[in-house]
Amino acid sequence: MTAQVERRIPEGVIERLPLYLNVLIQLRSDGVATVSSARLGGLTDVNPAQIRRDLTHFGSFGQRGIGYDVISLIDRIQRILGSDHTHRLVLVGAGNLGSAIAGYNGLRKHGFIVSSILDVDPAKIGKRIGDVIVQPLDDLERVVAEQQISIGVIAVPPAAAQAVADQLAAAGIRVMLNYSPVIVKVPAGVTLHNTDPVQELLHTLYYLSRREDDTASSAL
Repeated sequence: MTAQVERRIPEGVIERLPLYLNVLIQLRSDGVATVSSARLGGLTDVNPAQIRRDLTHFGSFGQRGIGYDVISLIDRIQRILGSDHTHRLVLVGAGNLGSAIAGYNGLRKHGFIVSSILDVDPAKIGKRIGDVIVQPLDDLERVVAEQQISIGVIAVPPAAAQAVADQLAAAGIRVMLNYSPVIVKVPAGVTLHNTDPVQELLHTLYYLSRREDDTASSAL
């Protein structure tokens, strides 16, 4: 996706596209050929009118009374997101979390390949995780240059997260996904996305608490 397109499209739209894509891929696997905005809204918990508005940013989709062609819409969203071709990732951290990320089939399904895994622990270096041999973190700059990697994943203990982010940035990584539950700083020109399962659960807990409060109120 070009920088020009990114400036034109609201951030909320870009954040919802992967959600639509995941559901569409599942529908394709189930043999579904077309899907209405109403059904897509029910599966994604997004208002159908919002889905239609989101998609109009990228052109004309679907036919009234018929819906969206699932395969065509998948292809279009993948091209919008840039997931229609392969992206190599460097993963720092070969512990339980890193191993789980490396083994997640959903990454490859969307064109992401963990091509390198690095760690500082001598006990982990040289071990195989999936198809990848764990290398020392000192090899980071060489690995990024040789494999032309621009995306890095941080899966290390909190105390090491900032240092790893600094090393990734110095090696030329321009997009980072941080699985560590701490805030890290990155230089200008580097995009950082934090993925903390605890934060996601706390966000979900808010809605669970509301449902429990509503149930208690209705029982009075």
